[in-house]
Amino acid sequence: MPTVLRVGPYRFFFYSADRNERPHVHVERDSNVAKFWLNPVRLVDSGRMSRLEIRRLQRILTSNRERLLRSWDEFFSV
Repeated sequence: MPTVLRVGPYRFFFYSADRNERPHVHVERDSNVAKFWLNPVRLVDSGRMSRLEIRRLQRILTSNRERLLRSWDEFFSV
């Protein structure tokens, strides 16, 4: 589970078993984990995070989308 980005209390990461899914990222804060598609950025599972937090995460993901997609390609191309 490589961590590909950290912003404030959030850790953005991939699961290695997700190789056959479309590009996405998991976001962890405390014991909550949300899942977002990356292309386009869209919520898949809120992981019990609030709407305000989800909107904040969508902004973070949108501004880092290209970086995250590159990280996805690098990680799963091995």
